Amino acid sequence: MTLSESVPGKVYTVESTKLNEKVGRRLEALGLIIGTKVEVLNRKKTGTLIFKVRGTRLAVGNEISAGIFVKEAVV
Repeated sequence: MTLSESVPGKVYTVESTKLNEKVGRRLEALGLIIGTKVEVLNRKKTGTLIFKVRGTRLAVGNEISAGIFVKEAVV
C-alpha cells in the first residue's frame, strides 16, 4: 500500500519509494529511509498528509505520498 492510502493514527514501516530523484534525496535527508517507522497524524481535505518520522512532523502532497510504499508496522 502507499502512504496516501494509510489511516491516520496508525504506524507504518517504509518499504520502498518511487519518487523523482530530487524529492527522494530530500526525504532521505529528513530521515525517511527504508525500514523507518512513520506515524500518520492527519489527512487534510486538500490531499496533504501529515506524518511523524523520527520525531519530526512532515507534510507532503498527495503526489509524493502516493510514491511512498509502506506496510503496517508490528508494534
